[in-house]
Amino acid sequence: MKVLDLLDEMEEICEISAGMPLTTKIIVDKNELLEIISEVRQALPDEIQEANYVKNERSRIIDEAKREYSLLIKDAEKQAEKLVEENAITVSAKQQAREIMASTEESSMKLKMGTYEYMDKILFDFQEKMDVLNKRYFGEMFENLHATFEGVNDKLQENRDEINDMAYKTKAESEHKEG
Repeated sequence: MKVLDLLDEMEEICEISAGMPLTTKIIVDKNELLEIISEVRQALPDEIQEANYVKNERSRIIDEAKREYSLLIKDAEKQAEKLVEENAITVSAKQQAREIMASTEESSMKLKMGTYEYMDKILFDFQEKMDVLNKRYFGEMFENLHATFEGVNDKLQENRDEINDMAYKTKAESEHKEG
């Protein structure tokens, strides 16, 4: 900077100038010093303009950095919201999965119970038909045959009891899981 060079020149003049005895005063060439001061005055506006430019540029850079910081913060907030939303979606999906599993287990239980009831009805109908056949064709004269039918009926009843027992256990297991 020219002003600093001129100030250095003024300082050098002060150091090499003759001093007055017993004081800190010096003898300086007035015209030389005034010429340097004039040059300082001429150089100052340019340097002040440069300083103002640097100051303004500094403010512009700081403002731009603040804008970028603000944009980064907004972007980070959006990403955080997205993560929270994705987490909410995951929680919702897990809840739906639990509901589907519960519904599936309930449907499975109903299907099993319906199957047991159907099988019991078939066995019951067959048992009734056996009773009808027994009464219609064999009466009292065929006691042995009657005993055989009774044995079949007993076996059918045992099978029905076993089916009903399996249905009861299945239902009890389901209620135990729910509880």
